[in-house]
Amino acid sequence: MEQKYNPYDNMLHVLEETAQELHLEKDNYIPFKYPEREIKVALPVRMDDGHVQMFEGYRIQHSSTRGPCKGGIRFHPEVDEDEVKALAFGMTLKCAVVDLPYGGAKGGVQVDPTKLSETELERLTRRYTAAILPFIGPEKDIPAPDVNTNPKMMGWIMDTYSMLSGYPVPGVVTGKPIDIGGSLGRNEATGRGVSIITKEALKQFKMEGSQKIAIQGMGNVGSNAAIILHEMGHKIVGISDVSGGLYKAGGLNIPAIIKHQAKHKNLLKGYKEDGAKEIGSAELLTCDCDVLIPAALGGVLTAANANKVKAKLIVEAANGPTTVEADEVFKKKGITLIPDILANAGGVVVSYFEWVQNIQSLMWDLDRVNEMLGKIMEKAFAQVRDIAVKDKSDYRKAAYILAVSRLVEARKTRGVFP
Repeated sequence: MEQKYNPYDNMLHVLEETAQELHLEKDNYIPFKYPEREIKVALPVRMDDGHVQMFEGYRIQHSSTRGPCKGGIRFHPEVDEDEVKALAFGMTLKCAVVDLPYGGAKGGVQVDPTKLSETELERLTRRYTAAILPFIGPEKDIPAPDVNTNPKMMGWIMDTYSMLSGYPVPGVVTGKPIDIGGSLGRNEATGRGVSIITKEALKQFKMEGSQKIAIQGMGNVGSNAAIILHEMGHKIVGISDVSGGLYKAGGLNIPAIIKHQAKHKNLLKGYKEDGAKEIGSAELLTCDCDVLIPAALGGVLTAANANKVKAKLIVEAANGPTTVEADEVFKKKGITLIPDILANAGGVVVSYFEWVQNIQSLMWDLDRVNEMLGKIMEKAFAQVRDIAVKDKSDYRKAAYILAVSRLVEARKTRGVFP
């Protein structure tokens, strides 16, 4: 029987490798192998037909060494504790690599949200918020949207927390609607960040021009990356979502696809384009392209398909899309990979901006948000690139070296209590 892939073991493996690379003593990094707090909650929810259904939820706070914990909440039927732990660990590293004063957290509920009515989904969201309420807050842990969660749901979280606190607390969550304290630019921030990093990588490897780009996953991140990269002049030759995918060597009509998707909530439902052929989501990963952007779920690039990947550059827009085994294949093939903790950090950067605006009770304009996002992402890319060049290492290792170095330095500075 094949052993189940454990994403948290993958994270621990990378941490050990990085610690050895930095010649760290175990005392300096061992705290980061263990999440500070693991919360598991049972969630009874009254359904529309009157019966009570039980759901299981998690909130994992990996590290508060550099500041309050930060991380999204996902609603998905395959959510489990190891996945949430790995994602929380990844958030700790992500915040460190872009130098935000945050630690990492992540939350999840085992549920297929497409099978719930909106009122059931609201009751589940509010029940989950109430269950983890003692452990979250603007100074403790600030949730945000993730897979199958959205600004409306963040509004329900903010309202639930505020009602139980007795006063409005917009800073408890980011990714909220604008009219209750959300930030301009937050919705497209992760996709914009992916686009900025892709642009910087293409510049670094002298691949500027109308490159052929394939994007697996056309949710919030993938669709925004597609729009922005298309506007930059690149050909988006392949896209996919849960319903399937499309490929067109000459480049797809992204504005028309986005318009269709907004109307139908389903990429292939009724959409036709001359010269475009239907392909599967798995087939998209190995299609003919220069740049591959996996923007769906984790663990999609594996030992089974890595040798078939044709892209010269992979930009990880999803969290953990590449297994350790696939990483080794890409190194041997000379494929450059920009890791998730750098590539998709745009969302947490603008979440940080939103949190700062909430705390200061002011609002920034969109130009300021996008300008500051660009500066932070470009600086982080340059710092990772410099380490990669200096150490003759790949970009994943360089990003981990930068992040772990910052974490260890903060841990040393704070010491061990008591």
